[in-house]
Amino acid sequence: MKVVSYAASAAIAALATFATFAAERLELNGAGGSFPAPLYQKWCYAYTQSGEGAKVNYQSVGSSAGISQIKAGTVDFGGTDAPLTEKQCEEAGLEQFHMVSGAVVPVVNLPSVPDGKLVLDGATLADIYLGKITRWNDARLAALNPGLKLPDLKITVVHRGDGSGTTHIFTTYLSKVSPEWKERYGVAKQLKWPCGIAGQKNPGVCNNVARIKGAIGYTEYTFALESKLNVAKINVGGKIEVPTVQSWPIIGKTYILVRKDTPAVKRAALNAYFDWCFKHGGETAKKLYYIPVAK
Repeated sequence: MKVVSYAASAAIAALATFATFAAERLELNGAGGSFPAPLYQKWCYAYTQSGEGAKVNYQSVGSSAGISQIKAGTVDFGGTDAPLTEKQCEEAGLEQFHMVSGAVVPVVNLPSVPDGKLVLDGATLADIYLGKITRWNDARLAALNPGLKLPDLKITVVHRGDGSGTTHIFTTYLSKVSPEWKERYGVAKQLKWPCGIAGQKNPGVCNNVARIKGAIGYTEYTFALESKLNVAKINVGGKIEVPTVQSWPIIGKTYILVRKDTPAVKRAALNAYFDWCFKHGGETAKKLYYIPVAK
């Protein structure tokens, strides 16, 4: 995996003296994963409003589309939750660095179950997505939730339809907890799902879960909160975990991609922006339940 510290890059740092002059005249455009979009868009707005440098925009198009756009040079930076390998970065002429981390959570539409009370574990979550557990009153789910009366209701699985870093994070977890999932499907940004219906990007998954009784989906935690969805807890070895930065089992990193052949003045402006994010964006990240990179 090719991951570099953008602020520490000697070539970029050498150009930083040009940042103030150049950034006043520049607009920087990024595109990529929807996973970090709530945070990236707040950072872009705050930095642009500060007047410290360039005007910065970020479009939530999905990780696969973000990778394609930065490879094609149609944006100034790309965002992906599924990191490229070192070979892929070298072949595409890209630099890659870790920006933030965040939680992916299971969300459900079960009107009779109070918010935050449903408990799943890795094995049952995988079997739901494998199509092996199809009703909410299944004996295995009942055993995990002895204090809840689960409805006799069909489970509607919701997954991403686009190439998605959130899916990469989610299937990484399923592959860790389910040998069958790992063997049949493994880790992927996009796959032929064994069951369920598709949503486009994180908002599409949330919308489908919200409108279908009995639905279950997966999304980045901030999207779940903004959509007011019921977030399930996860039983990890007998301990019931909630989506906290310390212990939640479905945590993923998200990355920025920048072209090595970016013109010098624009590279300096990018450096100034990302340096600002690392220095001043941590509190905003924490408020949105992301985990900033320690600097």
